[in-house]
Amino acid sequence: MKLTLGFSPCPNDTFIFDAMVNGKIDSHGITFNYVMEDVETLNKWAELGKLDITKLSFNTFLHTVDKYTLLHSGSALGEGVGPLLIAKQSLDLSKIDTYKIAIPGFNTTANLLLTLAFPHAKNKSELIFSEIEAAVLNGEHDAGLVIHESRFTYQQKGLTKLIDLGDWWQQETNAAIPLGGIVIRRNFDKQLCTTVDSIIKESLAYSWQHYPELSPFVKENAQEMEEDVMRKHINLYVNNYTTDLGETGRNAITTLFEKAKSAGLLKENILPDIFY
Repeated sequence: MKLTLGFSPCPNDTFIFDAMVNGKIDSHGITFNYVMEDVETLNKWAELGKLDITKLSFNTFLHTVDKYTLLHSGSALGEGVGPLLIAKQSLDLSKIDTYKIAIPGFNTTANLLLTLAFPHAKNKSELIFSEIEAAVLNGEHDAGLVIHESRFTYQQKGLTKLIDLGDWWQQETNAAIPLGGIVIRRNFDKQLCTTVDSIIKESLAYSWQHYPELSPFVKENAQEMEEDVMRKHINLYVNNYTTDLGETGRNAITTLFEKAKSAGLLKENILPDIFY
């Protein structure tokens, strides 16, 4: 059986999927034809239902639950992993509606959190996440919403943090912050979903067994990141929730859906069944 699979080239994703797409573990008769794209491209593809299995932002999942259901393995949740709003200097967040903000995509969870925290922040422009720091430094934007490895590099470039939206979320909800998940077509049978879930767990376990060694697959796709930054990236975004959401992780995701619904950001009036 062949299934299409999409994930990003970021170390947390390549770390998870390395073993299962490169023949290092038993894939139980499934061939995974994979593509790697930035998360916003994957989000847009998810809206079109392009892939069988895909990484996506939970913001996008809000609007694609008719097409996809969430697997229990592979998600990025946690504490202290939220997107950061940064600028060249301290800015008054009470005036955020006057600032031009660079975001990594309208469909990202980062933008959802910014919208929930600051509903009046409307002047936003989409940029590839790796271009946001430069856009703030050169004055094209007053502030930028950074994710991924930019969490570890913005200070080195002379930028300052205005707010950690992960901290904001946890203070508001006392829940882990859901960033991205792995979803599978809703019309697949439960047994196939369970099999894919178990393969992802095995693939992740294989990578942890060889850690802190980083495979060529991780290093070659990490956009010239230094290895210590790759490990920081993995340690931050790959955790117990990635192996299995558990009740705490599932509750956090349900909370995000409920917050989005209360803010009028959900198309459906009834909270859908999220998990397979």
